[in-house]
Amino acid sequence: MKKLNIYFTAGIPQLEDTADIIKLIQDSGADMIEIGMPYSDPVADGPVIQKAHELALQNGMTIEKLLSQLKAIKDEIRIPIILMGYINPVLSFGFERFCAACSESGVSGLILPDLPPIEFEKNYQSVLKQYNLNFTFLVTPETSDERMMYLDSLSSGFLYAVSSSSTTGNENAVLKNENYLSRVASLPLKNPVMIGFGIKSKEDFENVTEKADGGIIGTAFVNILLQDKDWKKSAIDFIHSIKG
Repeated sequence: MKKLNIYFTAGIPQLEDTADIIKLIQDSGADMIEIGMPYSDPVADGPVIQKAHELALQNGMTIEKLLSQLKAIKDEIRIPIILMGYINPVLSFGFERFCAACSESGVSGLILPDLPPIEFEKNYQSVLKQYNLNFTFLVTPETSDERMMYLDSLSSGFLYAVSSSSTTGNENAVLKNENYLSRVASLPLKNPVMIGFGIKSKEDFENVTEKADGGIIGTAFVNILLQDKDWKKSAIDFIHSIKG
C-alpha cells in the first residue's frame, strides 16, 4: 500500500485548529503528517501555501506555539509528524533547543529545504541524531544520480522527490515525469521515496506513486482549509477520496 503524507500549514484556518486537523488527518487514514511552520518568506511555496503562511502569522502562530500544541496531543498521535520550514526561524529559536522541543512534542522528523547539505553534515546532523529526529532532503528532476545518492545517504525517514522543477501547487507542473521517476526508482537508495508537488486527486496519486513508496499532498489540502467553511467534512472526504 502506497503511503499518503498530508501537509498543512500550522495556524490555519484559526490559531487553535492544529490539533483538530492532525487528528482528522490521522483518523481519515493518512500515513504521516507534514506540518508547515509559518514563515514570512516561504520561497519554495506557491501562492496558496504562501497565503496560508501569511494567515497563520496574522493568527499569531509561532514555533513555540506549535510545539506546545503538539506536546498537548502527542499521546493521541500514532502516525509520524514531520515539521517542514525554513532554517532562519529555527536558528532564531536555537537549533538544539528546537530539536529538544521537537523530541518532547512527539515530532519524528524535519524538512528544512534551505539548509545546505554541507552545513547539515558539519553543524546539525549530530544534534538531530542526539534527539532521535529524522531529516529529509529534497531531490528534483535536475538532481544528478550521484547527488541523489549523497542526499539519500544524509536523509533518514524518507527522501522527498519533487515531481517537477517548480513551486508547490503549480498548475503547470509536469506531474508524471517518467524518465525522472524511473531514474529515482532505479537507484539503490536506502530511504523510501515520497513524491510531492502537484498531486490533487486519486488519479494523480496513483500515477506518481507507481514507482515510488508514497505521495505528499499539500496545496490541494491547504486550499480546503483556506476556502471551505465546512472544512472538516471536506478534508475528511478529500483524504478518503485519495485513500479509498
